[in-house]
Amino acid sequence: MMLKKNHKIPLDKFIDFCLYNKKTGYYMTKNPFGTKGDFTTSPIISRLFSEMIAIWTISFWQSLGCPKKFNLIELGAGNGEMMKVMVESFKNFPSFLRSCNIFIYEKSPRLIKKQKANIKYRNIKWMKNLKIDNKFPNIFLANEFFDSIPIKQFYKIGNSWHEKFINISNDNKLSFVKNKIEIKNLDKRFNINILEKQNFIEFSPIGIDYLKYIFKIIDKKDGGLLIIDYGYNSKKMKNTLQAIFNKKHSNVLKNIGKSDITHEINFYLIEKILKNYNKLNAIYTSQKKFLTDLGINYRAEIIGKNKTFKEKADIFFRLQRLIGENEMGNLFKVMLIKKRYNQFKEGFKNW
Repeated sequence: MMLKKNHKIPLDKFIDFCLYNKKTGYYMTKNPFGTKGDFTTSPIISRLFSEMIAIWTISFWQSLGCPKKFNLIELGAGNGEMMKVMVESFKNFPSFLRSCNIFIYEKSPRLIKKQKANIKYRNIKWMKNLKIDNKFPNIFLANEFFDSIPIKQFYKIGNSWHEKFINISNDNKLSFVKNKIEIKNLDKRFNINILEKQNFIEFSPIGIDYLKYIFKIIDKKDGGLLIIDYGYNSKKMKNTLQAIFNKKHSNVLKNIGKSDITHEINFYLIEKILKNYNKLNAIYTSQKKFLTDLGINYRAEIIGKNKTFKEKADIFFRLQRLIGENEMGNLFKVMLIKKRYNQFKEGFKNW
């Protein structure tokens, strides 16, 4: 798809073009991670994060009865840092690693190349389409995955609903415009009551399709989905659309293909979708509580022994970025979707 002059397109199609166009898309042509990128994810901040996720994954596998074969699928692996550290940790648990079929779902050829160079582990398969073999239980990991999926926005004016579109003028100027729609079709399309007491709606159709597909797989063959992302949990939806350019908030309609366009996850909506799957439930907490419950402070003390003062300071500075209440600790939320029978609560004991 190209942006045509004298034409208007829905917000989600515009975001998809900006992020995933093969020739100019942000994730397809740029390296958005680390010091040279626009943002830094938890695995890049500290390997402690990835070590905790590795231990959590092993514990969850044990709660499934230690199946002899299962699939571990990371959704959107960034630069591959989290899976790299996880595999290093898994090597200390040979029976687990023998049981584990590791997959990475990634759309960007550029990022796949970077992930392969970083991880350097032969027994990983990359997928450009999320098609899962249902022979085995599946554990899905989604760290900052759903926030990068294009969203739609709708708003109510009087008794009418309008969808947010982007208009491209003859001189290539971009502007937001409204397009009147029949909103009732949304509830029918997704089989959930999105409209309930809302004057503004923000959600990702593709994100909902991903969730439904994953829930169906877990429902059929067991497993779980661990979501770690910035977001909120509220019946009332809010406008969280934002763009990041050169590490600063930017105008969504500027720097096309050069800025990240993202949004916050409404975890309440995920729970609402989950109600259609009677055998599944969700538990939810903050990143601070999750990582603290898993023992990240204790782990930091262990690796800090026999280190210089400067090295120790760096370890605990990075730790604070992960769990500090004014850092990622409260902004980022963690949700586990699993079978109801499974009473597993590692990381969620304060839930």
